[in-house]
Amino acid sequence: MTDKTFTTTQTGTPVASDAHSLTAGGPDGTTALHDRYLVEKLASFNRERVPERNPHAKGGGAFGEFVVTEDVSQYTRAAVFQPGATSETLIRFSSVAGEQGSPDTWRDVRGFSLRFYTTEGNLDIVGNNTPTFFLRDGMKFPDFIHSQKRLLGSGLRDADMQWDFWTLSPESAHQVTYLMGDRGISRSWRHVNGYGSHTYQWVNAAGERFWVKYHFLSQQGVVPMFADEAERIAGQDADYYRRDLYEAIERGEFPSWDVYVQVMPYEEAKTYRFNPFDLTKTWSKKDYPRIKVGTFTLNRNPQNFFAEIEQAAFSPGNQVPGTGISPDKMLMARVFSYPDAQRYRIGTNYNQLPVNQPHAATVSNYMHEGNMQYHFNTAEHRVYTPNSYGAAGGPEADPARGVEASWESDGALIRSAATLHSEDDDFGQARTLINEVFSAEERQRFIETLVGQYNGLTVPAIQERFFWYWGQVDQQVADEVRALAGLPIAQAEPVGIGE
Repeated sequence: MTDKTFTTTQTGTPVASDAHSLTAGGPDGTTALHDRYLVEKLASFNRERVPERNPHAKGGGAFGEFVVTEDVSQYTRAAVFQPGATSETLIRFSSVAGEQGSPDTWRDVRGFSLRFYTTEGNLDIVGNNTPTFFLRDGMKFPDFIHSQKRLLGSGLRDADMQWDFWTLSPESAHQVTYLMGDRGISRSWRHVNGYGSHTYQWVNAAGERFWVKYHFLSQQGVVPMFADEAERIAGQDADYYRRDLYEAIERGEFPSWDVYVQVMPYEEAKTYRFNPFDLTKTWSKKDYPRIKVGTFTLNRNPQNFFAEIEQAAFSPGNQVPGTGISPDKMLMARVFSYPDAQRYRIGTNYNQLPVNQPHAATVSNYMHEGNMQYHFNTAEHRVYTPNSYGAAGGPEADPARGVEASWESDGALIRSAATLHSEDDDFGQARTLINEVFSAEERQRFIETLVGQYNGLTVPAIQERFFWYWGQVDQQVADEVRALAGLPIAQAEPVGIGE
């Protein structure tokens, strides 16, 4: 007899892995839709809360315009990125872990979701104010968010729970370093950079493929808010960021961001020193310099916050001809999970809401009926294809117009971590961030933040693993935190480290 329990599906079937989704074509292949447990886990997670978003519940946003100022047509055929093109934009900023009533100035990653209403349909880049994330496989995403939310019994957030998950998931180190640094609390939403974070694909008019990362650099600068001020404001004005953005636009102080991409030739991804599809990693700007595309400016507040911001439904699956996704496992999972969450949160026909409709393109397909259907075709339009009624019967697909991003995959159907490249590890880029990017002042504030985080822990095994985790990133950092916390300098051994 043993007291150990094993994970199962909701119908009792044993589960092979809670860390790796099923991919076709080897460890770097396409995520399989028939991964029953991945789909069940994500679909269940999407329906945990009504009606607010599960992560990214608290936020705000505005509308604006994107103008292409450079020529990147050699990399993409997408109309939105052609020289001189302009398009309406919508942005939603948010916090990740808190609920609707949470203070804006809590330490957290900031969501940075950008929609381009293009002539070829909506293009959504759903990212954050950091170029990385905590995880590299969508299978672990519900567990991560659960660890940031609330305990079952008390209904309280818990430092032990957060650090237990992080220290058992070493791939989180790079993002946690960002979070505990100055980017964890910003002066305002206007003072953050945005990143697509994932690797995406661009396809040019000749059919050549490129891997890209999106960077949105604030013209207002990246300005932090220090912890003591953030704590004070959290008690004085829980809606500080939302108020700041709205009032700045009302005053005519329109915030702007310059849009850049890093471009990697398709074949170079196979041998790049870091796995280029690993969401916990960045590409060196020395290897792939930023290339400017254009600028977007926010110049219009919503007329109705609920209708235009709360009901805005973003998805990284909203791509257009000339853009597409990559073999990033987190991204492939999000392409399913986001629209599934929106169908649950808002309704079957959420894309018919004015804020989600394409504003510069026509919608025509054979999907119809369902809850809250209010856009409909005429009686002559058939509800199926193929049909015998010609143009009157409805639209037809065109491979030349609907060009899709793609990649090669040939191998076994497998549950596995992604392939490691020559310089891949969980802690190296976090170490570089601390020692080569942070200034001396930023590093000191980072150390002080870690001391505060350690002081919130109560479970000895998690306390030990906290110092093991930071010792793997940089032993001097771990020693400095120990010293400031009044503890002897001694390297802890890892306790129960998972995949």
